[in-house]
Parts: sequence; structure tokens; C-alpha cells
Amino acid sequence: MISQKILNWLSEKRREHLLYIKFTKLNKINKWKINNLEIFHISKRFFKIVGIEVSSNFYKNAWDQPIIVQNEVGILGIIKDPQKKKYLLQAKVEPGNINKLQLAPTVQATKSNYSSVHGGSKVFYIEHFLKLKNINRYKQSEQGFRYLNKFNNNILIKNKKNIKAKKDFFWFSKSEIKKLLHKKNIINMDTLSVFSSVLKKKKKDKPFNNKIFFYRWLNILDKKFYIKTKQAKLSKLKDWVISSNRITHKNKKHFSVIGISIKTNKREVNRWSQPIIKGKDMAFAGFIKTKINNTDHYLCRYILKPGLKKSVIGCTINTSDITDYNKDLAFNKLETKYYKDYFINKKNKMNIIFDNTLSDEGGRFYQCQVKCMISYVEFKKIKTIPDNYIWLSYNQIVEMIRNKRVDIESRLLFACGNIDQIE
Repeated sequence: MISQKILNWLSEKRREHLLYIKFTKLNKINKWKINNLEIFHISKRFFKIVGIEVSSNFYKNAWDQPIIVQNEVGILGIIKDPQKKKYLLQAKVEPGNINKLQLAPTVQATKSNYSSVHGGSKVFYIEHFLKLKNINRYKQSEQGFRYLNKFNNNILIKNKKNIKAKKDFFWFSKSEIKKLLHKKNIINMDTLSVFSSVLKKKKKDKPFNNKIFFYRWLNILDKKFYIKTKQAKLSKLKDWVISSNRITHKNKKHFSVIGISIKTNKREVNRWSQPIIKGKDMAFAGFIKTKINNTDHYLCRYILKPGLKKSVIGCTINTSDITDYNKDLAFNKLETKYYKDYFINKKNKMNIIFDNTLSDEGGRFYQCQVKCMISYVEFKKIKTIPDNYIWLSYNQIVEMIRNKRVDIESRLLFACGNIDQIE
């Protein structure tokens, strides 16, 4: 059970934080411009939305799409008190949050934010992260289908000084975070991103596929498949309908770009407007987990994404629209079978290790939710796997996360199932 003190604090924060959202036409967003090429802020900072054309032999078809460009490397930072073994998180309101308020890292800020380009107030605790030396900064990628080469520094600071929690901040223990992870849309994705980057390796780990085999598998697929991305004018995108109101896919698939105006009372700036990505009703990320050599293993897949320069390791199944999975070109017959047999089959209900709905980051994505599941399956039941799939041990995935080769959806899901292992 979550302590009453935490529940009361969360209820208090929900009452204190105000958030009003008004939908706005793209060509009427205050301080933003849209032209044939892109959507951009008049300061030329924050982010912009451009068009890209994608060609690849990994997917069945070439396509084009809008995508977010944000060249700034932001800071996602959590302060840990090593003596009390607690982590400082903040109650943060984001315009795209489906439930207004979620638990974010101590610092969650772009360079434009903490440099006060918007003219707003100071980002609390930022000074602890700006002058760091000799500490791991895990520069992790963001969503590879919605961002173009976007990275954030994921940092955990172990600070022995007595740091007081400011009004909208709270010290949480690992067990409290674990309990909150089973509450819908409470822990935000940036908090999980930091935790996924600081998972400890286990002392005993016997991988089914050794390091030589794994890198040979990766190199073979890298030579076999390619993905190429070329910037294109928004007005020239063939698969999308560009209007003064919004940008939508011609077949109503994937996502749309909309405009919103925001009024709140607990942010560095209390009023602003922006474009934002609106996804489908529910995405899905699922890991099949098993035990081999008395070691936890996960069924992973090789994948290429238009917004990432290198191939990455993904979870067993991942789709942006689970309600339409039978028509999803990314799902082959075997993947559809995995989903039906091991994730939604009522007979397998007892083997579901993790099952909850979490959210994409609410600063760029409007009410985008992800159904996150980990299902335990006996190794002998998975007789064959596609060529772009591989069994990786727990330690191998931790190593690949540190090497920036695991996509964000899989990192977050992996952290959900292994939160006990954070530093």
C-alpha cells in the first residue's frame, strides 16, 4: 500500500496546480510560425516541426511524415540521498498529461528552459547538474519515430548534503516508487528514463547468446538493412493533410500535429502556446521474459527508426496503435501470435509480471498513453523466433542501455520490471 502521507501530498498538489488547455489552429499559435517548410518558434529556439521522406528495406514501404527537431540536449536529472536512500521527484504539470500532474525527475528541462529563453523563473535544483565533473551522463535517445536525432542527458546525483525538498518536491524511497509504478499515469517517462540508465548489473548472469554471437547478429542485420531520411517541405508531404487547423495522416493513422494554448500556475512560465503531437488512443510495449541458465532473459528485436542514426534494440512488441494491431504493417504473423497468446490471452493472466498504463512525456505529446506489459513465458514454448529477434540476458540489456542502443520504449518498460535494481 502507498502511504497516506504520499497520497495526501499528491492530492494536495492536484488541488494546487491549475491547468487550462485550449485548442488553437496551427496558424494562430502565439509566437509560432508555420510555412511551407516547417513550424517554428519566433525565437528560433525550443523546437520545430519539419517534414521528412524515409526510404528503407527494413519496412515494406517508403513513407513521409512530420517530425520534431530539437537539437538542444536537455537535462533529466534525479538527486538521490544515499544515506536515506531516497530520490527527489517533483509534481510536474505538463500540457499533454492526461491526468494533469505526474511525478517527474528533480530536473526536467531543455537548455532553452534552464537558460530562461522564455523569460520565466529559475529551474529549481539546476545548479546541481550544470557543473558536474566525473559523473556518468547517459545521453539517451528519445522517440525515434517522432523526434529527429533527439537526445537528453540522463543523470543521477548521489548528494550527501542535506537538501531540503521545495514545495512541489518529495523524497521517495525505492519501494514507494515501485508501488507508484503500478498506479496509472503517475510516474512520468522522463523519471523512468533516468532510472533505466542507472540500473545495476547482477553478479550472476549467464547469457544464452554470448557477446561474440550477439555482435555478429547485430552486424549482419546492420549490413542487410538500411534506413535513409531526407528533410522535405511540410507542404510536399504526400501522406499527410496539411491545413491551417492541424496536420493529419491521410488515412487517419499514426498521429497528428495540433495547436494548444496553455494557462497554469506552477510553471516557470504560466501562459504559452505551442504545437504538440497527438497520438492514437493507446500504444503498446511488451516484453516476453523467460529464464535460461537460471538467468533472466528478454526476447528483443532489431529495429531501425527514421529519427535515429543507428539501429537499436527494442522490446518484443511495440506499436503506436494497439487497437488496430491486426492491420499494423509492423506486426508480422508471429508477432501477432505473441500478442494474442502471451499478452491478452486470459489463460496466461497469471504469468503477467507487469501490466500498467503509462504516458509519453506531456511537453511534446498530448495525452499519449502506452499499455506496458511484461509476460513470463517458459523458454521451451518459444520454439522459433524471427531473424531480427534475439534472447538477451538482463546484464546484456543493461550494457546496451549504457551504450545507447536500446530504444526509449524498451528502456522504460525494462525499468518498470527491474526498478529494484536502480542505484
